[in-house]
Amino acid sequence: MTAPRNSHVRLLPIVNGQDGPATTRLTPLRPAVKRSRIGDLWIVAVVFAIVLLLLLIFVLQNGQRAEVTFLGAHVVLPLGVALLLAAVVGVLLVALPGTARIAQLRMRARRSATRSAGRPAPGPTAPSTTGPRAPRPHREG
Repeated sequence: MTAPRNSHVRLLPIVNGQDGPATTRLTPLRPAVKRSRIGDLWIVAVVFAIVLLLLLIFVLQNGQRAEVTFLGAHVVLPLGVALLLAAVVGVLLVALPGTARIAQLRMRARRSATRSAGRPAPGPTAPSTTGPRAPRPHREG
């Protein structure tokens, strides 16, 4: 281990007062930059391009002919294309129940939001005339 542990931090001498001893303080070499959506999108695009390149290599290396029969339809495809098509159909079959569940949860949330908007909030609505009250703790239900 030849590199220091905190290579991103620099020590700067700070003088406390005019005659005081010098102390050191850790300061970052560069300010922290927040991640942006465009930067995240760029990373996703690069990863997607790499995956597409790997899929292209897979299809080109598996060019043998394969006969596929499904519900009476007979098709002759390259093996790589047939396997890739089977994988895509499998992903879509898995996505269908997930999509249905998401739609069900959104409808349930929309219904509960419209029901709660029509009725008054539980608890006292007018301030008490007997004096100040201690605040109630917030409860989520």
